[in-house]
Amino acid sequence: MQTKDTASDDIVRINQSTLIGLNRDARQIPLNSASIRAQFNGQYLSTFKGRGMEFDESRPYQPGDDIRAMDWKVTARTGKAHSKIFREERERPVLLWVDYRQPMFFGTQQHFKSVVAAKIAALLAWSTAHHGDRLGGLIFSETAHIELRPSRGKSASLHFIKQLAQHPAWENSANDSQQSRSAADALARLQRVSKPGSLIFLISDFRNMDELAWSQLSQLNRNADVVLISIHDPLEQQLPPAGIYKISNGETELNLNTYNRAQRKEYQQRFLKQQAQLQNSSRKLGMYFLSISTEDNYLSCLQEQLGLRKKFK
Repeated sequence: MQTKDTASDDIVRINQSTLIGLNRDARQIPLNSASIRAQFNGQYLSTFKGRGMEFDESRPYQPGDDIRAMDWKVTARTGKAHSKIFREERERPVLLWVDYRQPMFFGTQQHFKSVVAAKIAALLAWSTAHHGDRLGGLIFSETAHIELRPSRGKSASLHFIKQLAQHPAWENSANDSQQSRSAADALARLQRVSKPGSLIFLISDFRNMDELAWSQLSQLNRNADVVLISIHDPLEQQLPPAGIYKISNGETELNLNTYNRAQRKEYQQRFLKQQAQLQNSSRKLGMYFLSISTEDNYLSCLQEQLGLRKKFK
């Protein structure tokens, strides 16, 4: 039986009971369709993409049928034109893509990035349940992918939260060389779960996103509404004032020298450039982008940056 280290709960790893306790706070994040459409319109996101419908059956073509609904496979097999018939989905699928790769297990202010990612994912999972939508997604590291098909209700949120808290990444390390491949693979897997009209939240620091990963993201965005939630630590944004600081990964200890002013400026510019690239790429693809620091109040950030408290200018 694993010994519980209460000092590390919710700082370097997440406590499952903490995620369950976010149920009440999640009511402050209304993800119902009308609210999301109203807040996202005119920003990076368009109105909902896709039909928000599921395929029901094929029938012979009738005058007035939408040519885009042609069932070409049945048409080719029978030699007669057939149309696809869709039935409207009662719930909108909400998918959460949660990054547990090694760069996420870092933090200098309050929490590791992975802990903040888990808390944000739990808030969105509970909000999904409160509004009767179906919850699914993917929780992944370099070596472990947990795929959850969309399902409805409190039990779906509890199951998702259990996977967030018990993912093998909290215990295992992995080679850095696997990170880029993992992101692209995780996005490809998410495409198989996603259906037209899905609302997808990607929660990550978006490091090591190569061209293949962005290509997969572009394909995913064609029939879904995608929100990128970028998590960073203050030390990644800016080095501390001039001095010598001891840093450690729990096994090795190093000295960080920040006396060089030019290096501090270059370090900050590199972070700002990376964030600008993420935001510009999101804008070009028609996705919504928001940035959250590990020292921020993540609930307030979600409310404000998703436009639930105030509208963007």
